[in-house]
Amino acid sequence: MMNDSKQFKGQIDWVTTLVPFGIVLALAVVFMLLPEQSKIFVDTVRGFLGDTCGLYYAVFGVGVLITTLYIAFSKYGKIKLGNLEKPAYSNFAWGTMIFTSTMAADILFYSLCEWALYGSEQHVVQMQGGMQTWAPTYTLFHWGPIAWCFYVILAVAFGFMIHVRKRDRQRFSEACRPLFGNRVDGAWGRVIDIIAIFSIICATATTFSLATPLLSKGISALTGLPDSVGLTIMILLLICAVYTLAVFFGMKGISKLASYCSYLFFALLFYFLFLGGETRYILETGFQSIGNLVQNFIGMSTHIDPLRETSFAQNWTIYYWAYWIAWCCATPFFIALISKGRTIKNMVLGTYGWGLAGTFMSFIILGNYGLAQQLKHGLDVVGTIGNEGMYTAILSIFDTLPLPWLAVLLLVITMIAFYSTTLDGITYVASSYSYKNISAEQEPSRKVRTFWSIMLIVFPIALLFAENTLYSLQSVTIIAAFPVVILSILITISFFKDAKKYMDK
Repeated sequence: MMNDSKQFKGQIDWVTTLVPFGIVLALAVVFMLLPEQSKIFVDTVRGFLGDTCGLYYAVFGVGVLITTLYIAFSKYGKIKLGNLEKPAYSNFAWGTMIFTSTMAADILFYSLCEWALYGSEQHVVQMQGGMQTWAPTYTLFHWGPIAWCFYVILAVAFGFMIHVRKRDRQRFSEACRPLFGNRVDGAWGRVIDIIAIFSIICATATTFSLATPLLSKGISALTGLPDSVGLTIMILLLICAVYTLAVFFGMKGISKLASYCSYLFFALLFYFLFLGGETRYILETGFQSIGNLVQNFIGMSTHIDPLRETSFAQNWTIYYWAYWIAWCCATPFFIALISKGRTIKNMVLGTYGWGLAGTFMSFIILGNYGLAQQLKHGLDVVGTIGNEGMYTAILSIFDTLPLPWLAVLLLVITMIAFYSTTLDGITYVASSYSYKNISAEQEPSRKVRTFWSIMLIVFPIALLFAENTLYSLQSVTIIAAFPVVILSILITISFFKDAKKYMDK
């Protein structure tokens, strides 16, 4: 037993595991002790990166999208990830795991209200067609192909590294080995991995801290319990219990939970689409929005607003690209792991297909129902957001549905399931990151997975007690995207170098 314990400790990279937590904790303490000074500093840096360096993110987004499509339809797309005769998972199981383990938790929340956040934007109001045409179009754009391309490009590199080259270190630094050689085993490799883990922790903490208050309000409305920090903490602990249980069962547990999530998701969409009385409007607006997006995609992707007439691009598009870049430190590894047996082309197109299908269905059905209440029935969702906040505005939309309590109950259950599945994938990847060496066939130990399960929920709980800290850490997450762009470029170059070498044999 003693030898097993020593062996286990010898397998863990304690620096990579603990240092990012230490950095986040130190930042949180600084934000709490010096709230005003830290907010000013972080806002200044964030403003500089978003305003002065906006082109940096915009060019990167367009470039990555083009690169992923090139990879899919070039000779590299024919490379098979692993030597399996057929894929490790069925198309449905694979697709649901991709969707539910990436953006799904965020998608469900923002589908209900994001269109309204654009409602007061001068850029949207001034454009021909106004809110009706452009609010639903921009939701699809900001959660569309460019958002997903950041995940896809890294999933390609990691899939090739793990399944073809059979490397037993599942890390950002290892993906750079074809470019830097053994130098990734030293200090530079440590820096790369710490940046990646740091981004994962920050993105996870801020996302869950921002969205769980909606669950708290929903449960409060259903049960009569007071909407409080205590209730939100109980919800986070419940989510932690669910995904920890799933993680204990390994990939089979994650796959099962993903399937259950998809059924709940479809049930919620059905409720809004067919029971809300706006089926025709929802489908017509969705069809129009997709057409508008296709027609204007290049212009929207390259809109930077050089004169800063509205700063819409800086406040929204650049912000979103930075946020997705920070988030992409986690889930690409998961996509790569579950794609064994597929070709790179299949993984690229399948990830886009399943990801965009789930995303677009959510925003079209849930978002357009709320838009109908605003534009057709006089429900002032935009005004409610300005006066009472997003959470109250979302629940006001639910009040227009038949049996609103049942719809809210379905929302609560679905969001808890989605959050659990998203954290499942992140926990699995982060746990693998803690090992010095781990093969694709080897699952992280339960001890390590439990550690990450607990730690990834502790920070959201801590942030609930300090709104300013939450805002500042969210800004730090956006700032962290800057070096992640550089790492992503280096990993992409490494992939091309290594894949060319592999194919030239």
